Amino acid sequence: MQRFVDSVIAVTKESVKTITYESLNNVVRLINGVSAILLAILPGKTSILEGIHGWELRPTFRGPRLPRWMENGVSSFNQFIHELSVDSDTSSSVDYLSEEDSDDDIHPGSPLSQSSRLSRRSSFTNHNRSWIHWIRCILSWLLFPLKLLLGIPLYFFTSSSRRASKASDSGNLLSSNTNSPRRSQTLKDHIVQRATDRRRGVVEDLHLAIEIFIESIFDSVHKVAHCVLSPTDTFRRLLRWLSHNSDGLTDITADCVGTTVSTAVLSDNDPTPYNSLNTDARTCRDVITELGYPYEAIRVVTADGYILVLERIPRRDARKVVYLQHGILDSSMGWVSNGIVGSPAFAAFDQGYDVFLGNLRGLVSREHIDKNISSRQYWRYSINEHGTQDIPAMIEKIHEIKVSELKSGRHDQEEGSSSEQPYELCTICHSLGGAAILIYVITRRIEEKPHRLSRMILLSPAGFHDDSTFVFTMMEYLFLLVAPVLAPFLPAFYIPTRFFRMLLNKLARDFHNLPAVGGLVQTLMSYVVGGDSSNWVGVLGIPHYNMNDMPGVAFRVALHLAQMKHSKKFIMFDYGSAAANLEEYGSPEPLDLGEYYGFIDIPVDLVAGRKDKVIRPSMVRKHYKLMKEAGVEASYNEFEYAHLDFTFSHREELLAYVMSRLLLVGPSSKQIYGQKSLKLKGKDEQARKS
Repeated sequence: MQRFVDSVIAVTKESVKTITYESLNNVVRLINGVSAILLAILPGKTSILEGIHGWELRPTFRGPRLPRWMENGVSSFNQFIHELSVDSDTSSSVDYLSEEDSDDDIHPGSPLSQSSRLSRRSSFTNHNRSWIHWIRCILSWLLFPLKLLLGIPLYFFTSSSRRASKASDSGNLLSSNTNSPRRSQTLKDHIVQRATDRRRGVVEDLHLAIEIFIESIFDSVHKVAHCVLSPTDTFRRLLRWLSHNSDGLTDITADCVGTTVSTAVLSDNDPTPYNSLNTDARTCRDVITELGYPYEAIRVVTADGYILVLERIPRRDARKVVYLQHGILDSSMGWVSNGIVGSPAFAAFDQGYDVFLGNLRGLVSREHIDKNISSRQYWRYSINEHGTQDIPAMIEKIHEIKVSELKSGRHDQEEGSSSEQPYELCTICHSLGGAAILIYVITRRIEEKPHRLSRMILLSPAGFHDDSTFVFTMMEYLFLLVAPVLAPFLPAFYIPTRFFRMLLNKLARDFHNLPAVGGLVQTLMSYVVGGDSSNWVGVLGIPHYNMNDMPGVAFRVALHLAQMKHSKKFIMFDYGSAAANLEEYGSPEPLDLGEYYGFIDIPVDLVAGRKDKVIRPSMVRKHYKLMKEAGVEASYNEFEYAHLDFTFSHREELLAYVMSRLLLVGPSSKQIYGQKSLKLKGKDEQARKS
């Protein structure tokens, strides 16, 4: 009778699973199909999608890409838990490889990896009993409140073979430890695993939630049925549990803890920074160190109290230094996200440079010396502060570090002179970072302070925006119109809660699995940014867009960009009144930085993208024209790239060009301008003519 009931329950459970899975899959297919239809009729999608690399964007009615544990037709929670636990081992990198690569000589000879390969070639019923026992223990604890309410003895739900499995678990753990030297042989597979997106999307999470729910319900039904059909055995175990309550509960707890020890140890051996919700929370440090490069994080405090993280790939004895500065809604992760071959940071380090990665203020963590700073106070800054506070603090920190390490130039450090610094510092900046570095150099020269730079390489720099699309023009007028009303209530544009940041991180995975949906979102986002064909959806999968922290845009930064576009000039922030501007700049109007390009005393390399619709090549050429008129040693080049291709895409031609410009660093033949004391306040016209 018991076998008959177990068979009925098992068949019913699998039937319910099949119905729910197929229903969910049909809904997902419907969403993907509708997205494909919409994508097919949208105009201009060809130019937007043609430059995308790394994932499929062709509209298709294909269903979602299911997890590996469902591909062989077995949809079981037990099998999922089994393979999920094996993923904790470094040898699991081969789980997502082809069957031809799954040879025994590739895998370390641990019992876990062997059972993993066996499970994919045999029926589910042939799984290791120790894993089934481990899963039962977890389910028992998950259903502990229900068992107490129903009055079912906890001891009843433990397997009679639990104690016998202890020796087997200990043997497996010992065997995995003794085989640990062979883990060094799987370094290549380990790196492959790191480069693979191991997150779960929302659809995969729904599959897992349904699996857990169905398994929990039918497990409870099975236990109740066993109690009803075996009253004598149930009564006997109940008496035994009541008589040995404390000992039994302690023993059961020890059993469960002992069973999970193996997984915990294996997880420690593979510190993959994916949390329990399977969102990619890697940091720049994780990416750099996983690829075998040295890493150092430096805490920098600006003059107005903001705490910044200056990251470094150190080469301490190098006299060639490069400082990389990211753009809007980005971080230092952008310079290392393409791995060893396609990242500017790694390429510069391999060329002998000491590499520093700057991070501007603007993370949702709101790091500040004032721990109680409000959101409104934290986000009260414009691009001015990026160029006059953030970059000066980081470059002065670089100077302090290099002078100390090279054991020279201390007198120059004390005197504040940059004439004989013991190193050469170049900078590579993208988008908003380019505008910020120009503000930095010009204001430092006006204030007669050393900027310590030897060369600037500006990739699609911001500053001039009057030649842009209709969408940007509408946003410009909207910002200028509603700024006085929204500024007190909307300090910045960011995702404030961890849940929605987690949701965005997971949706990026779903956009990858559902090509039509991903293509539709990519197209709509491209419309918002004027038709730029950058991989906007792919960028959402970069680890710095995670649930723990994420870049944001201050309202004043967006307003500052709107002011630049409206004035058709590269100006500093307009505070809205002549009195406020007079107090800040010494004139009723904000400073026009284009009139001060004559103060740039180092070579500047400007790079534009012909497909860039965010900052068009004509705007980069405007920088170039003004610099040449002012006598700056400037160069200009164009590539067939969109806006994000300068950092987030592997472009060998661009990387070779940037490295070639770094190698040109040397003493500038540019005449030093401005022998008089030039201050910001009240001397803008005199400084322009000198």
